[in-house]
Amino acid sequence: MKKTFITTGLLAFSFLSLAACSQDTASTSESTSAESVTDQTLNVGILPAESAIPIILAEEEGFFEDLGLTVEIQSFTSPNDRNVAVQAKEIEATVSDVMTEATFKQNGIDMTITSDILEDFKILASPQSGITEMNDFDGKKVTLVPNFILEYIMDQFAKEESFTYEIVDISSFSARSEALLNDQVDGAVYTEPQASMLAQQGAVVLGSSKEAGIKGGTIQFMDNVLEERPQDIEAFYQAYNQAIDYMNEHKATEYAEILSDYQFPEAMSTYLDSREEDYPYAQAVPEDQFESIISWTKDKGQIDSEYSYDELTDFSFLTK
Repeated sequence: MKKTFITTGLLAFSFLSLAACSQDTASTSESTSAESVTDQTLNVGILPAESAIPIILAEEEGFFEDLGLTVEIQSFTSPNDRNVAVQAKEIEATVSDVMTEATFKQNGIDMTITSDILEDFKILASPQSGITEMNDFDGKKVTLVPNFILEYIMDQFAKEESFTYEIVDISSFSARSEALLNDQVDGAVYTEPQASMLAQQGAVVLGSSKEAGIKGGTIQFMDNVLEERPQDIEAFYQAYNQAIDYMNEHKATEYAEILSDYQFPEAMSTYLDSREEDYPYAQAVPEDQFESIISWTKDKGQIDSEYSYDELTDFSFLTK
């Protein structure tokens, strides 16, 4: 299936469980037959980050096709470009985060969160900053993309360690990376594989959202797809979990060429192969994490009211 790359802008990629399915349950779920899915193409938006890998492998290894599901992946290098595509109804599902879903809902875009994602965001200190502990960021300059999951994560560390910091908003990924490596800022927040790339060049990793138990990334679908094509979403997650099995059974170097076709650097394979634990199947976003992010989003003035868990989520497709 054709993959489309949209490359306007280079920002950080913005963008655990009450009802999570166990891997045994998901792997033995009733198969979706080719006859049950629709013949409509499912257009899915991704960013070149760890969260997209199961979707990419499900497409490239034929797991979607085996279930009769036609998927077209659109790869964005900027969350803003992805959001424009959502508003234009060019994609029907996307990798995103809780706060973005809430702002979509406020702006009349009817989408629903259907699962979490694979994610790990790192807090990095610049090479010559002398910062060796998280609270050393007190009063320091940190570059990140405001209003997305990156800022939320940095705020959670700041709250836990009782420090304040100054946001430096640099729109270009390359410019932000240069600022960090040249000590023009004291720190930065990046997801993988960007974090590992910068660490290889001298940046110091001081914190991990995964290790801190912070999880706010999501996959979400347009409501009309949930209502009219639920069997397609069921098939999507069955193939997604097959891809997770594939990741657990193969080294990333074995599918590095596929990742490079989707603009992933070589550092991604190194990072993936350094993991010791298995990758989890798609799960629900925990309600306490959801509520924390929604409250933060309202406090930032991005939404007028706090949406409830039931208003913005539907994890029923994970149990089928």
